[in-house]
Amino acid sequence: MIKVEIITIGDEILIGQIVDTNSAWMAVELNKAGFEIAQITSVHDDEQHIIKALNNALTRVNIVLFTGGIGPTKDDITKQTLCKYFDTKLVYNDEVRLNIEKLLINRQRAINELTLGQAMVPENCTVIQNPVGTAPITWFDQADKVIVSMPGVPNEMKMAMTTEIIPRLQRQFDTPAIIHKTIIVKGYPESALALKIADWENALPKQLHLAYLPTYGIIRLRISGISDNELALEFEINQQANKLSEILGDAIVAFDDIPLEVLVGKILKEKKLSITTAESCTGGNIAHKITEIAGSSDYFKGSVVAYSNEIKQQVLHVPEDILGQYGAVSAQTVEAMALGVRRLMQSNIAIATSGIAGPSGGTIEKPVGTVWIAISTSNETVSRMYQFSSNRIQNIERTTQSALLFLLEKII
Repeated sequence: MIKVEIITIGDEILIGQIVDTNSAWMAVELNKAGFEIAQITSVHDDEQHIIKALNNALTRVNIVLFTGGIGPTKDDITKQTLCKYFDTKLVYNDEVRLNIEKLLINRQRAINELTLGQAMVPENCTVIQNPVGTAPITWFDQADKVIVSMPGVPNEMKMAMTTEIIPRLQRQFDTPAIIHKTIIVKGYPESALALKIADWENALPKQLHLAYLPTYGIIRLRISGISDNELALEFEINQQANKLSEILGDAIVAFDDIPLEVLVGKILKEKKLSITTAESCTGGNIAHKITEIAGSSDYFKGSVVAYSNEIKQQVLHVPEDILGQYGAVSAQTVEAMALGVRRLMQSNIAIATSGIAGPSGGTIEKPVGTVWIAISTSNETVSRMYQFSSNRIQNIERTTQSALLFLLEKII
């Protein structure tokens, strides 16, 4: 396989000021195109560090992709460093200048000396215009190796990769078909799932590989294969997925690597159902997840973040005697919340949560991590109790994930 190394440049990554999302996105897209990611490296805005990383990368890969360090300011030194590495100089490129002028005029921004300096490019590279930014993409061929430098701004990098870099790499290198199929499974700890499917996993053809990717409440099983015969590989993977389905049955949530909120939204839309949420311990996180999805206005009506008992009573009409007798964290309260918000917003379905997210607030009877989740429909209002950890952020995420899984059971 043709191997690729991604090198991200910038002190801001190494001190944790920003998170490197570029590499993750690039890895997915390159893998789809048949390239193997051998390594991802982050380096300082330092000439020697960049050169050392490039030298090391070229000993193990065919393609090196840089992102970052090509802005107009003094701390961006990638362009100058690559000139030194390839023993060349910066020259003025009229096409880059025209591209910069066009972009800035359209954005009604003034052109200054630093911005025009982006038109200086290494003399011996192939220049690829940046349609959404002022920093051009530079491509170097070195024997059978390719080195590409791209902007670190995510939307600029993605545009370059999608429209120029990946198509050019595919024309230059022969790549096999790489297929991944992800099956989402609920209801099993990782070790228990491994035991359940051990015979199936041991019988997988040698060209297929299985990976376990656990997260809150679910495990993603990824079947991967590499072959020059794409159709045969796809058939084999689908055949193995069908065998797995016979073993796991209803424990399989989906045969695609999609977030639960996307799957929930798809089903709600298909069934023309509307949903609302009444959230206490999750603080609106379930509503946030649902509304992250484009088109969620077709099925999501709204949410009440009922953090205090007063709001539970006044807005959701949870009876005072229920709160007094059973407390806010109880089946009775969370069911009343779900019923109340469903009636308030006249939705088909409602989710409600109430719990002790932590790190304080627990008791012997209701320790930190105790959470109740309720689902209310026109036919029933039911609830479940969960016991999570003492970590507040994890408890919010686990409650959100569990609520979406609970909802899936009711709408599939």
